[in-house]
Amino acid sequence: MLLTSLILAPIALATLIGIFNLLTWPRRLQASAPPPAISVLIPARNEEANIEDCVRSVAAAAAAHPGLQLEIIVYDDHSTDRTSEILRTLASEIPTLRLPEARPLPAGWAGKCHACHQLASHANHPNLLFIDADVRLLPDAFTGLAAWQQRYNADVVSAVPAQVTGSFFEHLILPLLHLTYLSWLPLLLIPHSRRADFLAMNGQILMCTREAYDRIGGFEAIRDALVDDMAFGRRAKEAGLTVAFADGTHLAQCRMYRDAPSVWEGFTKNIYPGMGKNPALLLLVIALYFCAFVLPFILLPLTPIIPSLAPLTTPLIAAVALNLVYRTLLAVRFSHPPLSVLLHPLGVLALIAIALNSYRQTLRGQLTWAGRTYPNA
Repeated sequence: MLLTSLILAPIALATLIGIFNLLTWPRRLQASAPPPAISVLIPARNEEANIEDCVRSVAAAAAAHPGLQLEIIVYDDHSTDRTSEILRTLASEIPTLRLPEARPLPAGWAGKCHACHQLASHANHPNLLFIDADVRLLPDAFTGLAAWQQRYNADVVSAVPAQVTGSFFEHLILPLLHLTYLSWLPLLLIPHSRRADFLAMNGQILMCTREAYDRIGGFEAIRDALVDDMAFGRRAKEAGLTVAFADGTHLAQCRMYRDAPSVWEGFTKNIYPGMGKNPALLLLVIALYFCAFVLPFILLPLTPIIPSLAPLTTPLIAAVALNLVYRTLLAVRFSHPPLSVLLHPLGVLALIAIALNSYRQTLRGQLTWAGRTYPNA
């Protein structure tokens, strides 16, 4: 009975919450007009492969709203590739694009937090939209984000864009973002809860009012955070602000990583620090993921071989079926590659390995990102 519960309860819970989110999390909200004035703020460090498409996508999205007051500010954070050259060319074509001079990274600051702090200091408009350089805004981006602001009276809106994948390891790992977001928290309740830990955030798209930004204390208040999105969201809730978490599938696209090493490094940077460096929480999450998403696939083929497992055959079949049905529903909603469904347990095992590496690298002071090492993360 205990083993049956261990097999069925975690995946049943994840599937139940996940289906609730699939049914209630709005796919597409649209306002009649975007906010009247927006500063789009883009930190960029060695983004020669991304920055031109990113900036042009912002300009194209703005062109659909002739009355929109828009400024695009890109902070080139001491890039050593062609990012600066590309930006100078773009600035000669796009009059709304501004390129403030980069400053040295002060001690105690994470690179992205400092870049976003500098960007906000140059922004002139009452709405601040921070996006990563690998994000491509779609035509509905501004009205969609405005709709989330209006629907929930939100001071801060974070959105998950459509995740574009190319390599095998991207197919394996990136769809697990949606699995993680949807499986454990009723997302629709985030704006209604004042608990700072009742939260989901995605730093690829983060929009807030200037008033909210100042009340939070801006990125200066979280200057050393490597997982800046969660830190920003917690500070917002602690300040009594309303935070909304949006399905940005129809608002933007993002190819976060390009290959296995960058996926490994990026998730290593995020997982353990994102848990507040809490080893008990890390152990709980690993156990939950293993029991829900991996263990049934290991035990089911063993039932004909190990007699003591034979009574578990039916619960194991049910657990495997729940996994595959749930992952298929996520794949349909978010256009995940079919391979990610077929290799679901392998992907989760890889994610667990990355989580353990994140723990190890954090303890060793060896977390790296964008060519910088953060020994005190």
